[in-house]
This record gives sequence, C-alpha cells and structure tokens, in this order.
Amino acid sequence: MESKNNAKAARQGRRKAAPLPVPPVMSMSELAKLGGGKVAYIKIMTPEEAREMFPAIEGLPAGINLFALHAADGTPLALTDSRQAAVGHAMGDELEIASLH
Repeated sequence: MESKNNAKAARQGRRKAAPLPVPPVMSMSELAKLGGGKVAYIKIMTPEEAREMFPAIEGLPAGINLFALHAADGTPLALTDSRQAAVGHAMGDELEIASLH
C-alpha cells in the first residue's frame, strides 16, 4: 500500500517532506555548566597525553596509565597514578563521578 501511495504522490508532483532539523535542547555552554560544579569524570591517559594537558608536570615515567580527574566542563582538576586516588580526590571535593562510555 505504501508503494501505491508513493507512486500516486510522484504522479501528482508531490514529494515526501524532509524531516525538519531538531534544535538543540541546550547550548554548549549550558551543557558545560550541567552539574553545577558538583559532577566530575575520570579519564585514563598516557604520560604523553598528560604532558599535553598538564605541561608543568615533569618526570612522568613512560609506559604507565595515569588517571585525570576532570570537572564536567572538561577542566582538569587532578592527575594521579591510580584510579582510587582520583576517586578519593573527587570524594574529598564532594564531587559526584559520572560514568563515561
């Protein structure tokens, strides 16, 4: 039945309307402020990535994973050598850790 309707619409010179774009629910700055400074996430990074993000840090050993604690807006807060230390830092600052996928 669908193809009959499409064929009929084509004969009559009508096209199916394209779906309208959906406007964003919130702006990028509103999204960055989400959590009101109380939400953070932990990101695993290499020493090379850590040097780029934390240029003042020197002497990072090669071949290990580091754990960076970030505010919800992406601001780096702390860099540690264990996930537990990053969690402890978040808890000390009363931050809720969001899960990243």
